[in-house]
Amino acid sequence: MNATIRQLLDTADLLIENGRGPTATGPGTGGPATAETGVSVPAPPATFTATAGSRCRGAAFALRAALESAVTDRLTAHGAPRTIREGSTRAALLWLRGCAEARTARRAKAAWSQLCLGCHYHQYEIGPTEDQVRVWRIEVAAIVALLAR
Repeated sequence: MNATIRQLLDTADLLIENGRGPTATGPGTGGPATAETGVSVPAPPATFTATAGSRCRGAAFALRAALESAVTDRLTAHGAPRTIREGSTRAALLWLRGCAEARTARRAKAAWSQLCLGCHYHQYEIGPTEDQVRVWRIEVAAIVALLAR
């Protein structure tokens, strides 16, 4: 697994877990100082102020990018033509059938399709839930590991 894929998976983890962070204040939490220490710890910058729905959609984008990068790495390792590697993901996933086990290629296509649905915004649909994104995170990590073999 390359560093970009690792960073994308970590980004998805941060987006998923952001809604469940601690709310306590005090030393080490970025809150005001207590009488015991007398040291003022500055509050960390607000890095994520997104709603739960947009965090989940952002995590889906990161997971989809990680999966696409893993597919591209596998195709590159097997000498796939540049037009396939840099073209549409649908073409890359079709080509993947010749570079990986059939089951792995099917899993990659299914996960990519689900992530695409989770990434697109429609006013009449509810976005992906945290539970869905957690399942996608597990599946993408498993597919990335299979493709890295």
